[in-house]
Amino acid sequence: MSSDHLQRMQRKKAVIDARIAAAADARGVFLLHTGTGKGKSSAAFGVLARALGHGMNAVVVQFVKSRSDTGEEAFFRQQANVRWHVMGEGFTWETQDAARDAAAAQAAWAVAKEALADTHVDLVILDEFTYALKYRWLDSDAVLAAFCARPLRQHLVVTGRGAPPELIAAADTVTDMTLVKHAFQAGIQAMPGIEW
Repeated sequence: MSSDHLQRMQRKKAVIDARIAAAADARGVFLLHTGTGKGKSSAAFGVLARALGHGMNAVVVQFVKSRSDTGEEAFFRQQANVRWHVMGEGFTWETQDAARDAAAAQAAWAVAKEALADTHVDLVILDEFTYALKYRWLDSDAVLAAFCARPLRQHLVVTGRGAPPELIAAADTVTDMTLVKHAFQAGIQAMPGIEW
């Protein structure tokens, strides 16, 4: 190992150690996964697996999505610490019924609000939630107020394309997943274990 590399790594370690020492706020984190790329929900379910590994209790509320035959649901429903709610009517281009979509989102939000107020829930995942704000099925101010009022140590993960600016501003960590290439564009069918 060169002495230049060693010195750079020592400086880097000092900077990172100082940031870790300065991070004294122990509270729940709000993660937002947005963007046009694949993997937003998959990343959220990775967080779910991690939380379960720490013995946490979790609630998943799926907005828009209506499938109950996904691999993640089949797996996570077997876990004692997870409550899983599939509450969508399907993607808007499938349903083509704005009133029905809005009613489904409002019903899902009622379940989500209960979880967000429950001190026994350590992690709440609102999958495909951004559409509820994009299409104005829910009031942004009321949503953000519920997010802010959740128990101090409760974590929140929100997924979906086109996150509005107010959601981005409220989140602690925002990841914008960018589409570079997708198998579907090459004519490859959606495959179990990868897409659902």
